[in-house]
Amino acid sequence: MARTRARDHGVMIGDLPTGPYNAITDVEGVLVGHATLISDGDTPARTGVTVIMPNERRIFHERVLGNAFVLNGAGELSGITQVHEWGLIETPIALTNTMSVGTCSRGVVDYMLNRHAEIGDDHDVVIPIVGECDDSWLNDVSGQHIRPGHVQQAINAAASGRVPEGNVGAGTGMITCDLKAGIGTSSRVIEIGDDRFTVGVLVLSNFGTLNQLRVDGLPFGRYLERQGWEEVEKRRVNYGSIICVVATDAPLTPHQLGRIAKRAALGIGRCGSTANHGSGEIVLAFSTKNVVPRSSAVLRYSWDVLADRAINPLYVATIDATEEAILNALFAAETMIGRYGRVAPALPLDLFKQFRAHWP
Repeated sequence: MARTRARDHGVMIGDLPTGPYNAITDVEGVLVGHATLISDGDTPARTGVTVIMPNERRIFHERVLGNAFVLNGAGELSGITQVHEWGLIETPIALTNTMSVGTCSRGVVDYMLNRHAEIGDDHDVVIPIVGECDDSWLNDVSGQHIRPGHVQQAINAAASGRVPEGNVGAGTGMITCDLKAGIGTSSRVIEIGDDRFTVGVLVLSNFGTLNQLRVDGLPFGRYLERQGWEEVEKRRVNYGSIICVVATDAPLTPHQLGRIAKRAALGIGRCGSTANHGSGEIVLAFSTKNVVPRSSAVLRYSWDVLADRAINPLYVATIDATEEAILNALFAAETMIGRYGRVAPALPLDLFKQFRAHWP
């Protein structure tokens, strides 16, 4: 039986309501798709690709505003140099393992060229946005299992509505605080004046150690250690990482989206991350409200923009949705056996129920 999400176990982060799917896809136009690779043999695969389409399949001609924040940089989100410079996102966003960033970049380029043959001729080249985390504890990352076609597979699967979480797509081989995790998502709906806006977050979660894990502020990881979980085999070499993508339909400038991205880091910290020396905590944020047309005939455009003093509720929504997205990755993921027989255990729901019974 499939595992369920954090809210199904009594974990309610914050007071704001969620969108109908409690997912990044609650932001209208945002699609998510996965390609999952699981195989055994001499080079066992526990990996995959996850793709986020910011405004359905119109991103080349209708670029969205974006920005990024790097809390700790022992990781990669290729393409963010241009995002910082232009404040624009103009390709699908792909997530994968560390050794497959180049392959996924090629896959995004192949997709863009197949749809827009004018790239590099009538229009400028594109620089794909590809984020990574290290899944080498479970996955034979040197086996180079990801192919450009897996990006197309994830794009073809991209849809609105419910988003599969845990051991799927790029999250297939990922671990958080020594427990199986991977892909997680959440959303919040806020009101600013007479307007309603949605903030959605998707994470590729792969950070931390068991004793750091906190659930709604309480030290569940230390509780597990007291129950004997300190003997569970743990990865010792890599620190892990997290890539966080924040989407909103609120009208924000790139500068404001940079401030939103920084708040997502607070949500990561709530779950126990200390952004270790060898870890990469990188956040990308974008707004679907205002688009920048590619047409060279357009010499002027205007935006509807929220005042800076009005965006505090968006900060709260971002922090809460980020925290819950990480917890959803943990609660949804199932135990996985990877290379060398290594076991990444699922979050133990029986022990969580005991722990939950003593919450204040």
